[in-house]
Amino acid sequence: MFKFTKNWSKDFDISIVLILIAGLIFRGAIAYWIAPGYDESYYYIYSHQLDWSYFDHPPMVALSTGLGTWITGISNQFTIRWGALLLYTGSLWLLYLTGKRLFNPYVAKLTLIIASIIPAFLLVFGIFTLPDVPLIFFWSASFYCAVSEFFRDAEPYRPTYRLAILGVLVGLTCLSKYHGFILGLGFVIFCLTIPRYYAVFRSGWLWLGLALFIITLFPLWYWNIQHDWVSFGFHLSKRFKTPKTFNILGVLGVVLGTILFMFPGLGLPLWWIMGKNLGQQIPTFFSRKAHRNRSDLADRQWLILCVSVPLIVGFSFVGGYYFVTPSWVLPGFWTPTLLLGYWMGQKSKRSAYRWLKYSGITIASLLLLALLHLNLGIFQKPSQYGLFGGIVAPLDDVSTEVLDITQLQQAFVDSPVFSAALANSQFIFTHTYFIGGLIDLAIYPLKPIPVTCFCEDPRGFAFWNDPQEWLGKNGLFITNKRFVEKPEVIEQYRPYFQEYQKLGEIPIKRGGVVTNIFYVYQGINFLKVYP
Repeated sequence: MFKFTKNWSKDFDISIVLILIAGLIFRGAIAYWIAPGYDESYYYIYSHQLDWSYFDHPPMVALSTGLGTWITGISNQFTIRWGALLLYTGSLWLLYLTGKRLFNPYVAKLTLIIASIIPAFLLVFGIFTLPDVPLIFFWSASFYCAVSEFFRDAEPYRPTYRLAILGVLVGLTCLSKYHGFILGLGFVIFCLTIPRYYAVFRSGWLWLGLALFIITLFPLWYWNIQHDWVSFGFHLSKRFKTPKTFNILGVLGVVLGTILFMFPGLGLPLWWIMGKNLGQQIPTFFSRKAHRNRSDLADRQWLILCVSVPLIVGFSFVGGYYFVTPSWVLPGFWTPTLLLGYWMGQKSKRSAYRWLKYSGITIASLLLLALLHLNLGIFQKPSQYGLFGGIVAPLDDVSTEVLDITQLQQAFVDSPVFSAALANSQFIFTHTYFIGGLIDLAIYPLKPIPVTCFCEDPRGFAFWNDPQEWLGKNGLFITNKRFVEKPEVIEQYRPYFQEYQKLGEIPIKRGGVVTNIFYVYQGINFLKVYP
């Protein structure tokens, strides 16, 4: 049991450092072994196509992805994840410091452990190089700054310079992912709903913070001004342009998806504790007496809800109309881990640590099995490493979409035909943007050749190169087995070249069995710009 206290300056706890180091080593091992995903490879292109911003996302993911490759000069699945590994360690540290300031060291430690073992957090925020990585880092920094500003011993509350710093930090959060704007909205909601903080809106620090926020966003609005605000248009209209009827099953799908993704033993309690706390908080705003007599603890918990609930409820509602991946909602659950840590802190230490211990063991075991299957095919039938003869055939196994691109890269080194074709080509193209990233990560370290996408939805590829420069030059077309069975995919590019021929196939193996195939074509003399 613990006693709630505002005194957070305790003696240094070496166990916190050990938890952070152990988590970094565990995540580093996964990052080293697991093949790159489609999105990760796509963001790798950001890192060598540096710009003020990008079609899909703000610019921060380009920096976090490029960190490891710039330091080492090596581009592979491990180095592109260095930024994720380091930034998530920083995010955990900031979350721990926030827990100490909001509650006490014991709650902070429980929160740190919870955030360190939730599998969705590990993968999306701490291993894979995604926009969510810098998002959560600056989200954590912003929230810590807000807590330091709003919960000081001084009475009555007086705004300070931290509001200006908060403007910069929220701006950096927005430069990581557009979710950052919802974080800023959460801070506004908090100040509007707690009379003690009305003084914020009369403070010059707020207006300085707002000015710094706008200045910090310069890369985002500068790039969008140059490109007719196409990035905002894509996220606000084109992504959801097809009207659909609301379906409550879609909302339930988002809820269940997040519970499973976060591991039911932690995801379900997170939903429950948020719902319970929200149910206790809302009635106080409809009673003057209850609102006037709100406790300091209630305000601290309300701040957590203000920055979390709008994002979670918003995307859950959108899920009733459109498909929403659990990762879109996931950032909203980051700060509520503090509520779960507080709730667990009221239980006995033995039961709390036992819960976390067995949850951690189960999660680590499941992740290990998944990793072994992705790399060795232990559940694949057939496979050299199949357990009990294997379970699922490669054709029915969606995990074969995780491709070992080192085999693609090595084929261009070993094969005289592919090596000569690469040396004699000035660009590479494919027919869908997500394959383009994998191709670029495999080939770019061999030859810094531009990769593009000739399709209706080229995403960022539409802004990175000018196809006019390739007229009269040679190009390589690369695709994989998933699409080559459609002849129209291959043949649609024949009119754009004087000659167009198949060079060969590159099998991708797992467990000694071919699970996918890359197909390589060469076009001689590019005649006209696609389409």
